[in-house]
Amino acid sequence: MEYKLRDVASVIRSKNSGPYELTFDIIFKDVEMFNKVKAAKAINNKMFAELYEIDQSEIIGLVYFEPAKAVKITIVRPFPSGALGETDVYGAQQHAPLMNMKFTL
Repeated sequence: MEYKLRDVASVIRSKNSGPYELTFDIIFKDVEMFNKVKAAKAINNKMFAELYEIDQSEIIGLVYFEPAKAVKITIVRPFPSGALGETDVYGAQQHAPLMNMKFTL
């Protein structure tokens, strides 16, 4: 069955993780869906790198965190926070591609 991430997650957000990193948090609505996504590895480095058009080597970490029924992904920022050419100092607007992400379980 195909799902849209925005339909099964209660929170999809991005934020600074220091001046050189961005963190993305996906918190699922229920434990059952979190466990299905985790078991299928539906959110993984390859998928995330393709979605954000980055090299997998730019992904610092991708962690499934069971107590929060969440996935946390940290990447190298394309531009340091506040640098010339950087358009989102707080990193709070970078989660948009995840909103339309689809996956099959």
